[in-house]
Amino acid sequence: MSKLEQYGHNFQVKVLSTLVKDREFLQQVADIISPEFFDNEANKWIISKTLEYFNEFRTTPTMEVFKVEVEKIRNEIQQVAVKEQLKETFRSTKSPDLDYIKQTFLDFCRNQTLKTALLSSVDLLEIGNYEDIRRLIDNALKAGTEKNIGHDYMDAIEERYKEEARNTIETPWKEINTLTNGGIGTGDLGLLVGNPGGGKSWALVALGGHAVKLGYTVLHYTLELSDMYVGQRYDAFFTEIPVSDIRLHKSTVKQTLEGLRGNLYIKQYPAGKANVNTILAHVDKCRGQGIEPDLIVLDYADLLYTKNAKEKRDKLDDIYTSLRGLATELKIPIWTASQVNRSGARSDIIEGDQIAESYSKIMITDIAISLSRKTEDKENGTGRFHIMKNRYGADGLTFNADMDTSIGKIVFNNRVSNEGNRNPDGAGFTGNERKNLQRAAENIFQF
Repeated sequence: MSKLEQYGHNFQVKVLSTLVKDREFLQQVADIISPEFFDNEANKWIISKTLEYFNEFRTTPTMEVFKVEVEKIRNEIQQVAVKEQLKETFRSTKSPDLDYIKQTFLDFCRNQTLKTALLSSVDLLEIGNYEDIRRLIDNALKAGTEKNIGHDYMDAIEERYKEEARNTIETPWKEINTLTNGGIGTGDLGLLVGNPGGGKSWALVALGGHAVKLGYTVLHYTLELSDMYVGQRYDAFFTEIPVSDIRLHKSTVKQTLEGLRGNLYIKQYPAGKANVNTILAHVDKCRGQGIEPDLIVLDYADLLYTKNAKEKRDKLDDIYTSLRGLATELKIPIWTASQVNRSGARSDIIEGDQIAESYSKIMITDIAISLSRKTEDKENGTGRFHIMKNRYGADGLTFNADMDTSIGKIVFNNRVSNEGNRNPDGAGFTGNERKNLQRAAENIFQF
């Protein structure tokens, strides 16, 4: 039997899912796959269009491409069948067993290719054409090997500008989304820096909670607070009932959670007992149970451990490098937080050189935002967010914000003008600091 019908309908649907969403896998099997492997006309149509699109544009077709092509089908019955099959195909793109599906399908295609080569060799054997036999068998054995040698700049133009090229998850703040071209993207590492007790953990809850509202699945790792208390903070965020009163409103919490589109899983690890591999193992465990995370929130990275360095600064560099690699490997964006040093805790605007222990944290991350909240800010429910680093747009901008840390509600209200605040000669003094130094010098000379 040379068709996939032996594996069943659902298997074929998942094969289609891998081919229309995974460009690297499609590239790997494009030269050994045939529409004839599939057992119905709708599947054959989808495979044919997928291969045509890939051969021309070197990337996978989007749902919008299929919509246009489906409208060209003249046979109404076939058009309906293809539409239904496409719905199934795109619904299955997050099935937990797709890695198994890909490997099984790849083996099937290789088997078919080798079988074809052997059958063709019979005729060549009769005429003694041994060189062509060798070439056929060699090519068949090489079929389906990994072909990804990197981003082909000249040919992969469509891939660069596909909507899915950088999938982003919005933050709760439109100003940040505008500056970052949509929020934090696939494989990005985002960093939130602030002083102790300044609201970093609440801001992480706001980032995770907003993603859940949008329909994403969030894994929240806590190394400082208990998982139950973090859960209560999310309850407060979703219901806008202060966390101190949330125990009195369980019925409201239940009703609110029923309306959420996404999912949230909170995992607690003791500080200094978990490392990046611990998180990777937990993500694998979640995927094995059909839970496919879209965003990781880690509170916070400095409390992970590593055995690869002796100095604390080197340890932190190793942790953040590994965390950035984890985001890339999993193709999942990660938000985490870190502390500022003593000078940063006293600043109205926290700059990159005021991050605790290691400036390399900023260099490694894709998006780094500081949150400054002095004593008067905590009393007044205010704060300042400063864009320290942004790979995808402008940085160096500061925004005032109103903050209610009883429910995690953070609202940006206006941008702070930084003109005159930075010294153009690079000495590192703000405008106010320079004025104070000038007054001090004048007093000395008057004396």
